[in-house]
Amino acid sequence: MIREVLRMGDGRLLRRAQPVEAFGTPALAALIEDMCDTMRHLTGAGLAAPQIGVDLRVVIFGGGPSPRYPDASVVPDTVLINPVLTPLVDEEEGGWEGCLSVPGLRGWVPRWTQLHYTGFDASGVLIERVATGFHARVVQHECDHLDGVLYPMRVRDFSRFGYTDVLFPDAQVADD
Repeated sequence: MIREVLRMGDGRLLRRAQPVEAFGTPALAALIEDMCDTMRHLTGAGLAAPQIGVDLRVVIFGGGPSPRYPDASVVPDTVLINPVLTPLVDEEEGGWEGCLSVPGLRGWVPRWTQLHYTGFDASGVLIERVATGFHARVVQHECDHLDGVLYPMRVRDFSRFGYTDVLFPDAQVADD
């Protein structure tokens, strides 16, 4: 089922989400299905449970180039529960980000260029990966939602934050 995505300003997006304690449950499976349906419907690169009003540490992400991210590399379709991110380098790289909870806007956001992440799939099986590039950016963006952080909070130069159609007037970038 496609769920409503909360928008910036809704206080529920600013809370630290609670860990998932039971894996393989019908409720968790239904949540993940709804998240996948919602993300695909909106052509997102990822979605966090708090974005649909569910206070749990669950994110999904994956896919490749899309109308919203035409230059994106392929990211494996992933359900990641109770994630832990560890940067592998101090180096950061800026990149344009948008968010389904911040529609119509883009910002230049610094992110670690390489990280290690762990978490669990819906059955409680451990996931452990190293991510770089767009994959690393998406993981960090989605996991930020679990700690009540929206990407505009990470923008350092507000001359590089604005409405998508103004920043990229000739681009075929889909609106968030």
